[in-house]
Amino acid sequence: MTRSQWMLLMTLSLLWGGSFFFVELALRGLPALGIVWGRVAVAALILGAVLVARARFFDEKSGAPGGALPRRAWAAVLVMGLLNNAVPFTLFVLAQGRIDSGLAAIVNATTPLWTVVVAHLFTADERITPAKAAGLGFGFAGVAVMMGGGGAAGGEMLAILACLGAALSYGLAGVWGRRFRRMGVPPLATAFGQTAAATLLLTPVWLLVDRPWAMPTPGAGPVLAVLAMAALSTALAYLIYFRLLATAGATNLSLVTFLIPVSAAALGALVLGERLEPRHILGFLLIAAGLMAMDGRIGRWLARQKDARRAAR
Repeated sequence: MTRSQWMLLMTLSLLWGGSFFFVELALRGLPALGIVWGRVAVAALILGAVLVARARFFDEKSGAPGGALPRRAWAAVLVMGLLNNAVPFTLFVLAQGRIDSGLAAIVNATTPLWTVVVAHLFTADERITPAKAAGLGFGFAGVAVMMGGGGAAGGEMLAILACLGAALSYGLAGVWGRRFRRMGVPPLATAFGQTAAATLLLTPVWLLVDRPWAMPTPGAGPVLAVLAMAALSTALAYLIYFRLLATAGATNLSLVTFLIPVSAAALGALVLGERLEPRHILGFLLIAAGLMAMDGRIGRWLARQKDARRAAR
């Protein structure tokens, strides 16, 4: 990758790692559903404005949404909004009421593991190979280390399970989202569609559960945290993600999975005074080993070095 691509990758890891940090700040004055609704609603407004500014969203012939987001994709986008935004965002916010942001980000790193399992079960071309099986073994061993040994109390255990549920939802979304390329839906339109769909799905639940009109006025800090999470960790992050996907490729982009927990843990430690326990760090190292085994990058590098030594003889 080029230097600019590395800079974008590091920025993306900070933005997505920062979402866990912003949640911690938002929870100091807002309920979970209010945080999630604000995140997706503001992000949808920003992404919609970007699409309109690029004149890519409205169908020039009909004057209605359709050119970039055809009607046949609306139902699929609704499911994507549920799986990739509404469910995981809510589960992570609920979990962070009990665990620190760094630990939540570590469990989030299991998303590729779940994606492999889901793809194996529901697709014909993404089967579990020996390398992927080894990766799954390391990764889920890391989860067991974080939860086992009597270290995890009841509240922490439930929070980790909620994070695992969120990661599974991301994995389902990753496989579900493949259909949008076949439909010819541009990635940015999908990003807008899923945040808008999540907003529609969450609005009645949020109004029913939180009754925002009866809540005390929140402080500026939590509100600014939600706005920052929507603008930076969601809307801007999607724009950077799709740019990197187009220029650096999916394999290089997958490196962000390793960087997000580091960014989240660093922000939590430096700003919030959070500290990870040794079992959390060991669990992350096992998850990272699993991801590296599935990625195959190190194995390919070692093979190239071996071939180079043979050729030099």
